[in-house]
Amino acid sequence: MTVRAGIAGAGMVAAVHADAIRRSGGSVVGVAASTPERSKAAVPRVGADRAFDSAEELAIADEIDVLHVCTPNALHGPLVRAALSAGKHVVCEKPLSLTGADSDILVELAARAGLVNAVPLVYRYHPLTVEARERVRREEIGDIRLIHGHYLQDWLARPEDNNWRVDPAVGGASRAFADIGSHWCDLVEWISGHRISELTAATQTVLPKRSAAGRETFTGTGTESAAESAESANSADSADSAQSAETFVTTEDAVQVLFRTDRGATGALVVSQVSPGRKNRLWFEIDGAERSLSYDGEDPESLLLGGRDRTEIVRRDALTEQAGRINAVPAGHPWGYRDCFAAFTADVYAAIRDPETAARTAPAFPTFADAARTAHITDAVLNSAAHRSWIEVS
Repeated sequence: MTVRAGIAGAGMVAAVHADAIRRSGGSVVGVAASTPERSKAAVPRVGADRAFDSAEELAIADEIDVLHVCTPNALHGPLVRAALSAGKHVVCEKPLSLTGADSDILVELAARAGLVNAVPLVYRYHPLTVEARERVRREEIGDIRLIHGHYLQDWLARPEDNNWRVDPAVGGASRAFADIGSHWCDLVEWISGHRISELTAATQTVLPKRSAAGRETFTGTGTESAAESAESANSADSADSAQSAETFVTTEDAVQVLFRTDRGATGALVVSQVSPGRKNRLWFEIDGAERSLSYDGEDPESLLLGGRDRTEIVRRDALTEQAGRINAVPAGHPWGYRDCFAAFTADVYAAIRDPETAARTAPAFPTFADAARTAHITDAVLNSAAHRSWIEVS
């Protein structure tokens, strides 16, 4: 069975989804951007068979089996609802919706529909993060005491840097944490088996004004202006604001979080989109009673296994069975971001092709429920920062 996919959205991540679809044996039968003209322009970029005039039309089209939602965040919830109502499987970029409460509703809708639902929290699909999880599950590091790390980027470090994510009407009330902090939390919870149960957070908007006509960053090309970005986000309010000299920013550039877990560990996290020189540094360390595990997303070909008596560097040439399952290229040949996406999509499409098996077994891939979990952590971060207090995670 060839899975027929539609992609709603035409930015950088849409091209990544298109590549993963083809590598998983699917076909991109349709793409939709913010206008019919942009949809037509996106056809060769993502290799789609045809353009649809709108994402809403694509979401319910008979020609597709699965909708990949790659639009600005505010459109995720409505498109997911439309696709599920039309009987389509859904792969939705995070955040699933702009709040934890609405994310929970989408989890329930997908469950009632009996459809495959997935969110590309794809850092779970690096062989060495899988290896870290297996080491924990085999009790090699002992009882976990401390979980700490950071996720740092620099693509919004300058006042002339801009992006649709800066506008809360399009991107949501949280930016840095919802965008990348959510990835870190999902990954360390998945690896450790601990869940963040309460936290206290501080947020910073270090650049409260940005040039509305500045350089559009994080598009894959870096060539769009902020005004063009607002148009592509399909938001009249954003388009109006982009005509002014400056964008006034209310979403956070950086976040610091202290947390406790449900199993007695403590932890700390720093998230930033304004750290010069850090392109995508997702780094974590999990400290157990016997050993520690640490991973650096900017140097992802090794896993550090620390100990009092010896410290080892684990490479991709001697992996556990679970990590080896997705290790499709030999050690020494770098495993990259698109490889993670392809491995994730292959698991999702296997469930679509064989729904009976999928219904009987827990999926290997992250689902709407996992995305809702990150949305609740994000809500707690914003609540804590606003009240300067410890908050329990719903």
